[in-house]
Amino acid sequence: MRESSQGIQTIPIRNELFARREIQCDGIIDDGATYSLCLQLRFLASEDPDEPITVFFNSPGGSVQSGLAIYDTMQAISCPVRTVCVGMAASMAALLFVAGDERLMMPHARVMIHDPLIAGGVGGSALELATVANNIMRTRQITAEVLARHTGHTVEEVLAITDHDAWFEAPEAVEWGLADRVISSL
Repeated sequence: MRESSQGIQTIPIRNELFARREIQCDGIIDDGATYSLCLQLRFLASEDPDEPITVFFNSPGGSVQSGLAIYDTMQAISCPVRTVCVGMAASMAALLFVAGDERLMMPHARVMIHDPLIAGGVGGSALELATVANNIMRTRQITAEVLARHTGHTVEEVLAITDHDAWFEAPEAVEWGLADRVISSL
């Protein structure tokens, strides 16, 4: 709340944080979250192309295609993007967290990386199944290349560790190159 000569105003907390160039990536990464995050990133970059933006993550991940749209936006804007993991950054959220220019983790935060998953039931002809398989393997390669680029590991090392759910506590995430440091205050 803010008091002014016009009385007391209630201002949503997200608006206050947005004014400080802080945005949230919480919940499932889907088309709606992608639209909102890309819009916020682009707007803040246009307001001040040199001032950092901080994105706070507490997300189980979601759609790879939606996440890659956010990733591309993060890479395309001119201002630095600081990422902070407060809780967990799993799956696609981990890939986005790792892509930050400065990657910070709270002491009890966790990161989980793994191969892309096929959502929903898969059915159809043998040729349709082959197309789905080829697409998921291409997506696997793309996500491994992104993780390798931002962690300093080779694509082969990333593929070896992401063949299962690989969970990292904050210090382990720093050690593996998924984060830069653990912080205890913001």
